[in-house]
Amino acid sequence: MEKNLKQNPSSCFKVVLFGPESSGKTTLSKLLSRHYNALWVEEFAREYLQTKWDNEKKICELRDILPIARGQMKLENELSLQTSKLLICDTDLLETKVYSERYFNNYCDPELEKYALQNYYHLYILTDVDIPWVKDDLRDRPNNRKEMFIAFKQALIKYKKPYVLVSGNIEERIEIAISEINKLLGLP
Repeated sequence: MEKNLKQNPSSCFKVVLFGPESSGKTTLSKLLSRHYNALWVEEFAREYLQTKWDNEKKICELRDILPIARGQMKLENELSLQTSKLLICDTDLLETKVYSERYFNNYCDPELEKYALQNYYHLYILTDVDIPWVKDDLRDRPNNRKEMFIAFKQALIKYKKPYVLVSGNIEERIEIAISEINKLLGLP
């Protein structure tokens, strides 16, 4: 587990999928990873919280936020050392910060907030909520999707993060994402 939440230096381009639960982040990040033959940083929280659910029948609690953030950075830092090209991240610390604030009365641990704002990504791909919500053990806010989407979009704007919105079906989303990543990489 990472001792802190700082990104290790890296020469690769980093793209992060960003948005509410069940908005297509994992599907799109896997497709982009395959398209570019790039490394994919999976969402640490998914396995961590699924294990918690399987063992305790509990969803995320405030005490889980920092271990999730540290686990995410450990995965990202390890994979960023293995490429100089492109790294596709299923999530990042800013996403964890937004969730923390929305779920825990506007609270975000100061260490998490510091690195959520300091860590750098070349592009955020904001996933719209115009696709069906899919139930699973961990997803718990099917009726708050638009509200959560607005919170994610506001965070990108507030912290001046470079982003593109993807919406529509998977073909439309992938086309927009590839176009923006190609610009980033200097590809036609």
